[in-house]
Amino acid sequence: MLLSVESLKVSYGGIRALHGIDFEVDEGEIVCIIGANGAGKSTTLKALSRLVPVEDGAKMTYRGEDLLKYPPEKVVSELGITHVPEGRRLFGNLTVKENLRLAAFAQKDPKKIEQDMEFVFSLFPRLAERRNQKAETLSGGEQQMCAVGRALMSGRKMMLLDEPSMGLAPLLMKTMFEKLKEINREGTTILLVEQNARMALQFSKRGYLLQNGEIIMHGKSEDLIANPEVKKTYLGG
Repeated sequence: MLLSVESLKVSYGGIRALHGIDFEVDEGEIVCIIGANGAGKSTTLKALSRLVPVEDGAKMTYRGEDLLKYPPEKVVSELGITHVPEGRRLFGNLTVKENLRLAAFAQKDPKKIEQDMEFVFSLFPRLAERRNQKAETLSGGEQQMCAVGRALMSGRKMMLLDEPSMGLAPLLMKTMFEKLKEINREGTTILLVEQNARMALQFSKRGYLLQNGEIIMHGKSEDLIANPEVKKTYLGG
């Protein structure tokens, strides 16, 4: 088991966002967490990245290591878990290349950094064309490519993706998910949270349905797609 989470509880100002959820991810898998806006999906990823405090009793292990012992920067530099946040959060006044280089802060080998950057540019040729362009001038789709590329520069072991389809036109959304599949085939495990339930389930191997901070259903993605309740509530009938 690559990642195991048990009894994960998170509260904001006395209001509980997660009510003790359990889930797991195997190495090499693509797993999704779906649910309505406000269900707790983004909070789940932030807890894994150690960006929000979790309540006593939670257990989170990655490759047998206790995640709770790691500060956010060590989650990236030592464990190789990278987080593509909702809204991309790029440094708008820096170029594409500068954003990518910053993400490689923990790497000491200049040759490896250049190899990783060329991998990103081969994956996203549009970024290669705009490598010297400021991130704030990119289109929404190009910014999403840059955000994913930045995550690849900081580690390729496991990627946490928060709403990668947000703001993308349907064709670009399809292209983005095809690129993510390619990243997965290269050996990166992916945990995805997504409001576009149909796209997420078609993309992933397994899924968890999060509702009001609780996991109410989980299983193979194909089974969730066929489930009448999921169909009615999350897939438009």
